[in-house]
Amino acid sequence: MSRTLFLSLGESEAIARCAKEKVGVSAIESLPSGGVRLVCMSSDGAQTMRAALKSKIMATEVAREPIRPRRGSW
Repeated sequence: MSRTLFLSLGESEAIARCAKEKVGVSAIESLPSGGVRLVCMSSDGAQTMRAALKSKIMATEVAREPIRPRRGSW
């Protein structure tokens, strides 16, 4: 089971909901099209969040921001 969820929530709201459900967050990043990509600390935590945020889960994967620059700085 994947630990990753794509949610149509703001970053602060996603973190608050994880704290409410006592689920650890491994990583969170904003998406260019809106919403967040949330990575939970465990697959059990991800399953808990899927149940709690069922209506906020995005149906399809969305594009993410590139992590590395496309060109070198030299």
